[in-house]
Amino acid sequence: MYERGHYLEQLRTLSLITQNPTLRLIIERIDAISQSDTSILLIGETGVGKELFAEYIHRTSNRADNPFVKIGLSSLPPDLLESELFGHDKGAFTSAVTEKKGLFEFADTGSIFLDDIDDFPFALQSKLLRVLESRELKRVGGLATIPIDVRLIAASKMDLKELVDRGLFRADLYYRINVVPFIIPPLRERKDDIPLLVHHFFRRFLPNKETRISDDALRVLVEYEWPGNVRELRNVVQRVSLFAKEVVKLQDLPPEFHLQSSTDFLIKACHQCFVQDKMTFDQVVECLETNLLQYALKETGGNKTQAAQRLKLSLSTLRDKLKKYNLNGTE
Repeated sequence: MYERGHYLEQLRTLSLITQNPTLRLIIERIDAISQSDTSILLIGETGVGKELFAEYIHRTSNRADNPFVKIGLSSLPPDLLESELFGHDKGAFTSAVTEKKGLFEFADTGSIFLDDIDDFPFALQSKLLRVLESRELKRVGGLATIPIDVRLIAASKMDLKELVDRGLFRADLYYRINVVPFIIPPLRERKDDIPLLVHHFFRRFLPNKETRISDDALRVLVEYEWPGNVRELRNVVQRVSLFAKEVVKLQDLPPEFHLQSSTDFLIKACHQCFVQDKMTFDQVVECLETNLLQYALKETGGNKTQAAQRLKLSLSTLRDKLKKYNLNGTE
């Protein structure tokens, strides 16, 4: 069993949890520049935790006691984005009945995190560049110049240089925000962190309950490719936690993990079936059926009824096949 507490060597720096050498090196490099005001660009797939890294950068900087403003650019309507970021004066447009501070003003003396900078409208990129370069802004419809002192942390889910080459992102803005880039690796490239994260999320969602996860279940989680990265892993553990008993077993995981694990099992167990040309068709079928039956019995703790349900067989058919291949199980 994988028990909570087996990985006491894990690195716990605020909200970042890792033992992966690549990620630990990134954290060390962040620590080396955290006290500066240099702009930072975080690059990584959706769900890798770029927002957590942005929070870490702010909380370890000399601006930690000042505002930290987070903005998901892809979630803001383009026609409202300029007003949201830079504010507006009364009467700037029809619905502007009062003046409004923008998010850059709220972030003054602190840090501002622009997530999904790759979705930033091209028409507004020149204004963002002016604000970053001059460290001052004008509200929409306003004449007064407002000084700001803000550290920029931006994040992108794709290579901004590619957007520059395609004419979709200003080159001057790219070079302004790409001062210190960090590429956050996806979860599938740091599988050594998965046990730590599983343990962490179980503690978060079941703080008053001791929960263990079986070796088989943990192995399947480690082998999974995690297209949604850490966010997907967190959601899976949260889902499992709703029904968790003392030990989380393989059958307690969502259905997609059973499908993947059985496929992987067959590919490994029946490798010789596929590469040997001396086996007859009946021998290949026997190999496949035997391994599928053994896997289903293992997955259900030897319970024939549950194994039949998992294989979508009638109980009588399962019994006949077990008898045919001299396999055992409990009812």
